[in-house]
Parts: sequence; structure tokens; C-alpha cells
Amino acid sequence: MFASKIKSSFEETASAATTIIGAGTVITGDVQSNGDIRIDGLLIGNLSAAAKILIGSAGEVRGNINGKYADIQGKVVGDIKVADLLLLRDKSNIEGDVYAGKLQVEPSVTFNGHCHMGANIVELNKELPTAVNQ
Repeated sequence: MFASKIKSSFEETASAATTIIGAGTVITGDVQSNGDIRIDGLLIGNLSAAAKILIGSAGEVRGNINGKYADIQGKVVGDIKVADLLLLRDKSNIEGDVYAGKLQVEPSVTFNGHCHMGANIVELNKELPTAVNQ
């Protein structure tokens, strides 16, 4: 009569979780996340997320980024592959190639690399091996 529609707490937490790497924190190694992730510290390694990636103004990633959506305000030294929208904001500094479905760049951004965007790039991103999966 009363069917249980309760999800386990692990399922709810895993899909709705946001990981925060705070300012002053240094992580060496690859990071994978099924939820959103925010970097305000330093990540020396590759970053892969199934949801939103946010690199804060004090954040820095020295490695490749792969995700669905990214908002970059800090520094990235490596390639960025985003299936949907990539936002380069504020005084962000990007040193590497960018592959994005859509790209929005503010005038104060520093970008050194190649830019590839559009629907064809999204399909290409699915075929390209990511450093996390290698």
C-alpha cells in the first residue's frame, strides 16, 4: 500500500554534493568528482567533473580540466575541455588550449593557446581521451 520512494542518503549526497578545495590548500594528483567542484587553492594534477567546475579568483590548476560546464576566475596551466559553456571571467589567466561548446570571455582575461568551439567540438570531446581516463 505504501511503496517506499526513499533514496539512500548516499545517492542523494553523491549527486548533490559540492566539493570545495579551500584557499591555502595544495593537492597533488588527479581529482574526479560526480558533483560540482570549486577550487580556491592549488591543484597540481588533472581535474574531471560531471557537473559544474568553478576555479575561484585565488584558485589555480596545473593540469587539464574536463567537464560539462566551467567558470574560471583564477589560473589554469593546461588544456580545458568543456562540453557545454566555458566562462572565462575577471582577471583569469589561461595557458593552454580550450575546447568548448560555447565560450564567453571577459575583456580582462589573459588567454594563451588555441580555441576550438562549436557543436563539432562537443562531439570531438567525447572521442578525445582524457588524462584522467588514461
